Amino acid sequence: MNSISRAASVAAFVAFSSGNAFALPNPTEVIPARGGPIKITPIYHASLQIEYHGKVIQVDPFSAGDYTGAKKADYILITHTHPDHFDLKAIRSLIKPGGRIMGPPAVVQAIPKIEGVDVWPANYNAAYAFGKRGSSFFVRLRAFPAYNLVRGPKPGEKYHPRGEFNGYVLTIGEDVRGGIIGEQRIYIAGDTEATPEMKGLKNIDIAFLPMNLPYTMTPQEAAQGALAFRPKVVYPYHYRFPFDKPNDNPQQFQKALAGSGIEVRIRGWYAHPAGK
Repeated sequence: MNSISRAASVAAFVAFSSGNAFALPNPTEVIPARGGPIKITPIYHASLQIEYHGKVIQVDPFSAGDYTGAKKADYILITHTHPDHFDLKAIRSLIKPGGRIMGPPAVVQAIPKIEGVDVWPANYNAAYAFGKRGSSFFVRLRAFPAYNLVRGPKPGEKYHPRGEFNGYVLTIGEDVRGGIIGEQRIYIAGDTEATPEMKGLKNIDIAFLPMNLPYTMTPQEAAQGALAFRPKVVYPYHYRFPFDKPNDNPQQFQKALAGSGIEVRIRGWYAHPAGK
């Protein structure tokens, strides 16, 4: 897909609130793609639901969020083992029989056997696929390092050491003769600072970037990362701690990207915690 077509298709985002009583509380973003619409719904903190051709991908499901109306997952992606990303209760409640869970090796080692569910490591420098070539549902997945450059609990340590934590790029679209047409490339950063690997990404349509101290990066650092790889649309997420303490990190991020041509979409990532 050329850059003009890619930009036009991303610009055609439509956000809607479903009238279905069983829909998730947050509005769903609908992204046109030649193979059919891609639906993305923010859930809570770093959790989101992605739908394409009747299949569901849940990312970092977290029981602190309201999953009323969430769909069972054909695939679950986990970025790392910290409890706001790796939640076995949420994983068990969402994964379908015959589903697949993927994450870094530490996640794979920590998941107990779930009958009828495959658990795969997502390693760097390897390509993975969901679905089959030539089918209506086909997603390519690559894992990228997510890590701190400078921040840690004490000198010589990092909150997220390189090699133990993942970000992901999903290429979603219709597979035709071994090539994807009408694709959308989605970057889910996980817990990271603006690393060289992030800054070196190419042709990203949609990005999800974290910004909370002391664990990830400032809004301004996240903006510098975005300016380096230039996604068409970026969602600030993972921007609070404690979760019930509001801040203006998304607005600071949006201000830092003003005039860049990158669209910033601020959504209610903390608006719908799980019921007591």
